[in-house]
Amino acid sequence: MIYFVALVAGLAGILFGFDEGVIAGALSSLRAEFQITSLEEGMMTAAVPFGALFGALLAGSLAERFGRRQTLLFASVLFVIGALCAGLAPGVWVLTGCRLVLGLAVGVAAMVAPLYISESAPSKQRGMLVSVYQLAITIGILSAYLVNFAFDDKWRTMFMLGALPGIALFLGMAVLKDTPRWYILKGRTEDARRALQRVRGTSVSQHEIESELGHIKAAMDTGGSGRWADLLAPVVWPAFIVGIGLFFLQQLSGINAVIYYAPTVFQEAGFDSGSTQLMATIGVGVVNVLMTLVGMYLIDRIGRRRLLFLGFVGTALGLGMIAVGAATGIQSLDILAVIGMALYIAAFAASIGPLPWVMMAEIFPSHVRGMAMGVTSLTNWGFNFLVVFSFPVLVSALGLGGVFGIYALVCVAGVIFTYLRIPETSGVSLEDIEKHLLSGRPFHMLGQFAPPPMYTDAPDITQDQAHEMLTQLVELSPYRAYLRPLINRISEVGYDNHQVRTALRIVHARVSRQSRQTLTQHDMGSERETFVAFFEHIRFASPSFLEWVGEPQVDNKGDSRGA
Repeated sequence: MIYFVALVAGLAGILFGFDEGVIAGALSSLRAEFQITSLEEGMMTAAVPFGALFGALLAGSLAERFGRRQTLLFASVLFVIGALCAGLAPGVWVLTGCRLVLGLAVGVAAMVAPLYISESAPSKQRGMLVSVYQLAITIGILSAYLVNFAFDDKWRTMFMLGALPGIALFLGMAVLKDTPRWYILKGRTEDARRALQRVRGTSVSQHEIESELGHIKAAMDTGGSGRWADLLAPVVWPAFIVGIGLFFLQQLSGINAVIYYAPTVFQEAGFDSGSTQLMATIGVGVVNVLMTLVGMYLIDRIGRRRLLFLGFVGTALGLGMIAVGAATGIQSLDILAVIGMALYIAAFAASIGPLPWVMMAEIFPSHVRGMAMGVTSLTNWGFNFLVVFSFPVLVSALGLGGVFGIYALVCVAGVIFTYLRIPETSGVSLEDIEKHLLSGRPFHMLGQFAPPPMYTDAPDITQDQAHEMLTQLVELSPYRAYLRPLINRISEVGYDNHQVRTALRIVHARVSRQSRQTLTQHDMGSERETFVAFFEHIRFASPSFLEWVGEPQVDNKGDSRGA
């Protein structure tokens, strides 16, 4: 049943992709029929992301108040109305208005569909199932390219065909329930139980259903009802940095410039025939779909962080090849631009495309999830509009090579951002992600620790040796200012702790073989995770931290006292 849920919600992605991609093949016919100016073309093309700005602004409140299901039903109606009206538009400004309505629907659905899937899916399959939405976007884009090719200059038919998946989305959502988490949020426990039983199927026991329901309810009870003011809470900001940062990097990598203006890109790269440009564009759509399937296979297997690293490196290389091929103007380098385009689309589709949507639906606390996702989506569409609207201007000023060179640098920045900020949420329940946020620990530390060492053949160490090593390790820690005054107690606890002591023995033996006594970051090796976790635990249980969060402290006699 959960696969059916993901497929139905994924229809919103098909509509998203179709409405964004269909304009690429319709532009030549629209130019001929309406004699549109560059400004009118820019406004008409960018109307979808601009409308999506307002859709994203509305989506959070609608999803919290009326539910995820009702909001998607509303979006499906807008999709149908917008598609039919666009196909009947008598002029360019009416068509722009219709695409604005489609953009409103896209903005609502783009936030709520991943949320609906995420709140319904089991933790171990959540990444793959939410990625269905991105797969659907790529299918929608490819469908738009195929429609462009099949109907050539019949732009009205192209737009009106977008009503069909809108009708399918309405019918599919009409037979589904809302998510268990939304029902719990509204105090409808019995509805939540029935919804959870339905999406988990008969393979899950009643005990497991009740256990998961209790886990969800406990998290909801802790968070309470969300308010807009809650979005300013310190615990939400790490998630906002991740969500907004990923969408910023996704959009500034130039993906929508490629999707909207793919025929123009191939023309600039040396493909003179219109049909050849369109066929090459269809090839881009095929690669997009196939590599999204690869990303769906990998996302819960190798994790979000590794997949992002691969994606940003691949897109940077691909964009660099396009930039070189386009900037030189050498005919023999046209093939380099084509290879770069394929590499860029492949890396994007497998990684940077789906992961911001997946992680946006995972990282926020339950009581503000809908509203926070709405704000994050709002920034996504803002960057989308900026890229699409600025692309023709930048190409005329800098040339295609210069523009794609800038996009390549953005992808390099993405590698750094991933290392510094992205948590590993693969296989972690939404409730456990929320607990980590509320704990105050650095968000990027979630899911990064390797299993601590449990056994070693290395010689034992004395308490004085442990003290000396931990003193040096504290100096290598970013929390050294907090940990220095506690070093004696840290040494006692570390020496008595089996995992920490085992890690100290391994590092001591490693350094002794080199006849050294001074420790470096390199000396920690794979035991680094154990020391980081140990120091993190002490740092965030220290008196200064407890005083900062206003929690009672415990003195040596075991009595609590006010901070």
